[in-house]
Amino acid sequence: MGSWAEEAGSRESGVGNGKAKAESVPTDNAAAATESRIASPKSRVVHVVAGVIRDARGRILLARRTEGRDLAGLWEFPGGKCEPGETPQAALSRELHEELGIEAEVGAQIICVPQAYPDKRLILDVREIRAWRGSARGLEGQALAWVPPHKLASYAMPPADRPVVAALRQPEHYLVTPEPGDSDDAWLAALSRSLAAGVRRVQLRAPGMADGGGDTRLGPDRWQGLAAAAVKRCRAAKVEVLINGDIALAQRLGVGLHLRAAQLRDLRERPVAAELPLAASCHDADELRAAQQLGCDFVVVGSIKPTPSHPSVLGIGWEAFAALRESVSLPIYAIGGLEPGDVGEARQHGAQGIAAIRSLWADA
Repeated sequence: MGSWAEEAGSRESGVGNGKAKAESVPTDNAAAATESRIASPKSRVVHVVAGVIRDARGRILLARRTEGRDLAGLWEFPGGKCEPGETPQAALSRELHEELGIEAEVGAQIICVPQAYPDKRLILDVREIRAWRGSARGLEGQALAWVPPHKLASYAMPPADRPVVAALRQPEHYLVTPEPGDSDDAWLAALSRSLAAGVRRVQLRAPGMADGGGDTRLGPDRWQGLAAAAVKRCRAAKVEVLINGDIALAQRLGVGLHLRAAQLRDLRERPVAAELPLAASCHDADELRAAQQLGCDFVVVGSIKPTPSHPSVLGIGWEAFAALRESVSLPIYAIGGLEPGDVGEARQHGAQGIAAIRSLWADA
C-alpha cells in the first residue's frame, strides 16, 4: 500500500454509522432471489468498476447499498458504472471521488465477474487500489465498514461481489492429483514437491475408486492408505485437501469432499460438515445451480481447451465459460488444458483460477 493509503488509514470519518454487523443485514435472501431469475441473452450489458481499498491495518472497505436501489442493504466493493468513452481506471477514480471523497491510484485488475440479473447482464471489473488519500466518507448516504479480510465472507453481498471475496482470499490453483502408478513413495514425493512449490488446495483423485472401478493395481485398501498418507502431508503443510467422490472416505479422514457431477443429482443435503470444504465438477448451468443449492463452496468447470489425454476433443472456450459463470455466484475454477500462466485470462472471465493435473503436479 502506498503513502496515500497510509495517510488515510487512520481517518475513518465515513465509517461511524456504517460499521453494521453482517448479521443485522438480510443475509442471502435478496441475492438468492436475484439468482433464481436469469437475464435473457438480449438484456442490456452494464459495465461496473469497483475497487479494493485497504487501510493501514489491511482492512478492506465495503459500502452498503442504500434504500431505493436494487439489492438494498447488501454490502459491496465501492465503485460505479463505467460511462461511454471512459476507461475503467478513469471511471473508478471518478466514482471513488464522487462516492467517498478520496483520490485513488487505480492498480491492476483482480477479477472481472460476468453476472446475470433479472433485467441486465453485469460485468463487474474489480481493481486493486494501490494508494489513496483523503478521508473516506459515505457522500451518498451509504454506510461504510472497514472489514478484516477473513470476515468479508460473513457480509451479505450481491451475487457478483461474492466471487471477488474468493479471489482475494482463496487459492488461484487447485491441484487434481494423477492416478498413482506402481510406487506409492514416488507419488507421495511428487505430492510433497507440489505442496512445496506453492499449491494450497488439493483434490485427491484416483479415477474409479469412488465407484469401485479404476486401475486394478490400485485397490480400495491401497487407495485409502495412500489417501490417509496424503492428507497427513497436506495438513502438515497447512494445505486444504478434498477427496474426490468418496463420501465415506472423506468423512472418515475428516477432510473436504469433491463431488462428481453425477452425484449432484442424488444428494439433497450437504454430505460433509459445514466447516469442511465441499466442491463439485460441473458442465452446465443446471449442474452449477444444483451445486449452489447444495451449498458447495466452489466448483470446477471445463474442459476449456483440448487436453493432452484428449487432444481431439475441443474445449468449451472462455466465452462459454463466462456464460456459465453468469448463472451462479460460486467461485469457479476453470479446468482443461490450462497452466499457471493462464490464471490472468481465467480471472478476466470470472474464474477463481485454474484447476489442473499435469501443470500443477511436480513430477521428478
